[in-house]
Amino acid sequence: MTHDLFEIMRTTRSMRRLKPDPIPDALLAQVLEAGTFAANGGNMQSWRFLVIRDQAIKDAVSVWYRKAWHEVVGPRYRSGGPAPGTTPERFARMLSAAEYLADHFHEAPVWVVPCQSGPRGPGASVFPAVQNILLAARALGLGSTLTTLYLIHAKEAEAAMGLPEDVHSYAILPLGYPMGKFGPVRRAPLSEVVYDGAWGKAWTDA
Repeated sequence: MTHDLFEIMRTTRSMRRLKPDPIPDALLAQVLEAGTFAANGGNMQSWRFLVIRDQAIKDAVSVWYRKAWHEVVGPRYRSGGPAPGTTPERFARMLSAAEYLADHFHEAPVWVVPCQSGPRGPGASVFPAVQNILLAARALGLGSTLTTLYLIHAKEAEAAMGLPEDVHSYAILPLGYPMGKFGPVRRAPLSEVVYDGAWGKAWTDA
């Protein structure tokens, strides 16, 4: 367990291989409460978090998750090049982990599904809460990843989750104890992603 914020951010990598061991309710409550601390428009707190532990529901939704990965998302990734800041070998390992998640999604002991009522929007008040949940999970030794690819089959997946017609999900966060170890995330340097004062003028370290 670590409490240094910057260390948590540096090491909150996507953990796609999760143990099926149950998560204590008290630990899960800490993670969920962290989500409620996030900034949100007008402090309206319009997000709702659906916690799914029922195996039948996870099995039903996972059918659509696997279909989205194997038929659409996986082939799309494999037809392109590696992500910025990584190597072909690391990119291949990431794809392998993503495929593992697709095939074992139903085995994660807990899913947290951030939702909001009304027409599906950009999620401006949802995703800050999602990031808080991911950081809190990391701080408590739990692994997770933000995944939205099931939304390719949103209608079917949300029906399987039992959501009302006027409520939409924005992601699924599978939670569990990770099989692997936390470690530094790999990202492109600031000089490649930050413009200083004018578009195209690269950031330079002082």
